[in-house]
Amino acid sequence: MRLICLLLLVLTLPACSGLQSKSWVEIRGQRFPVEVADNFEERQRGLMFRDELAKDSGMLFIHVLEEPQAYWMKNTHIPLDILYFSKDMKLVSAQERVPPCSAGDRCPPYPSEGPALYVLELNAGSVELFKIQPGDVMKVSPDIDLTATP
Repeated sequence: MRLICLLLLVLTLPACSGLQSKSWVEIRGQRFPVEVADNFEERQRGLMFRDELAKDSGMLFIHVLEEPQAYWMKNTHIPLDILYFSKDMKLVSAQERVPPCSAGDRCPPYPSEGPALYVLELNAGSVELFKIQPGDVMKVSPDIDLTATP
């Protein structure tokens, strides 16, 4: 009986850990686990105050409207690549190797080169490493709701 209980416990652990529902995006065949920021508070905080971002992972920002976007690095401690995607998931433009900024409201903006609905932040150097370029299509895991809230 103990063996059966132990076996059941071991079999259910992966489901409880959340590993099976990990959100991801994929670009050029490279899959990146992501956190999703789909409301105002999450988009505003982003990756502020973090000292690291796991290798080959990122944060996906989902906006309410497709329009020119501009991100900044206020209180961000990690150098990042910022990728801007249109509503049809095509890469509009990328800002590469954006440095951290501790200048508060004096941190410069890093704008998209066109309207974007989705923004993906990855560790600096990812665009170059994975040869990501404008026009590349981003795929998202089925568990990501692409609807943003204001």
